[in-house]
Amino acid sequence: MYILFTILIVIAAILLILLVLVQNSKGGGLAAGFASGNQVMGAPKTADFLEKASWTLAAVIVFLSILAVGISKGQKVASADESAIATQVEEAAEALPSAMPEQPADNAN
Repeated sequence: MYILFTILIVIAAILLILLVLVQNSKGGGLAAGFASGNQVMGAPKTADFLEKASWTLAAVIVFLSILAVGISKGQKVASADESAIATQVEEAAEALPSAMPEQPADNAN
């Protein structure tokens, strides 16, 4: 289950990277010199959709990360419990006297 969440996190991260790269820069910066009226023929609602999709993917990554940590800790606790039980069973087996008496070797020829 942990591996499934990890794979989903990686897929969501790749999609988030692609969405961020597709978005137009709002702060100017280096992209301001190259943007010469790209929104004249473009749809104005596209930027809103890309921004909402980015926030949604970021929230999905956070949620899946929390689930993966919870699953990981649950598996560690379960394996620790199993090893503690196995140790207790081994100690109990060593403490008990042998219930089976030794049988003589079969020398029937």
